[in-house]
Amino acid sequence: MSYIKLAGYAYLTACSFQSWAVDPFEEFHQYGELSDEEIHKLHQGEVLYGDIEFGLIANKGNTRSTAFKLKSNVYQDFEHWRNHFKLDGLYKEETDSDTDKSDVSASRYYISAQGNYKIGRDNESLFIYGDYNNDKFNGKAYTGTVALGYGNRIFQGTKNTVDFDIGPGLYLSKTAHDVVLEPDVDRTQHGQLLRVSLQWERTVSKQTRFNHDLSIEKSLSGLNSRVFSETALVSQVMGGVSLKVSYTYRYNSQPEENKQKVDTELGVTLVYSF
Repeated sequence: MSYIKLAGYAYLTACSFQSWAVDPFEEFHQYGELSDEEIHKLHQGEVLYGDIEFGLIANKGNTRSTAFKLKSNVYQDFEHWRNHFKLDGLYKEETDSDTDKSDVSASRYYISAQGNYKIGRDNESLFIYGDYNNDKFNGKAYTGTVALGYGNRIFQGTKNTVDFDIGPGLYLSKTAHDVVLEPDVDRTQHGQLLRVSLQWERTVSKQTRFNHDLSIEKSLSGLNSRVFSETALVSQVMGGVSLKVSYTYRYNSQPEENKQKVDTELGVTLVYSF
């Protein structure tokens, strides 16, 4: 909740300098005027472009805590290929003021890469995808997937675009060494899956966007199925800096013992576009 208080205060302060009798974002003219497709065309041929998202909070009192979140979306757009790289990291450490003992309560990083080979017209493509997730508190040493398939845009409107990918893939995971297993249970699991992803973008105003990303990895081998969903509202504050309010939902159908199936996260962060 502290993320919301700090970032919300910064957001309200920025808006207070403008009259609500007019569009509060009328002085800015970059973020909302370009769709994702137009942004890709603008940067076509560049080695790297995208955004970096970050959040930091520190508390003092009976317990001192520090939390740090880093997330990045980086793109490459060439004549035949469009590549997308993701990084998502979260770290939180808590220290007891009386004993000065520190404990890490959250440590997670996730990376993914997807290459889309352009075919036909518009946004039609063939894709290859891979990801790696390391979360010290979900009972897994690591999880990873690879997939390939077909992607296209299923809706194009004046304010909304909806894109999807679908294709088969492989799943690989290893249970953490501190988790006790039955003697005949292998720590490493692998199997087949079907991956479906959906990206919905809506233009709310000149400087504000609504984004929803959903990915479903359905196991075809009776193993763990995963769902990831992020719903976000992003508004430009100044220049290349925007404020992002997001709700993230993660689901694992077969969590380790004493772990929950659902993990949610509500946050407010700053996003820098380059």
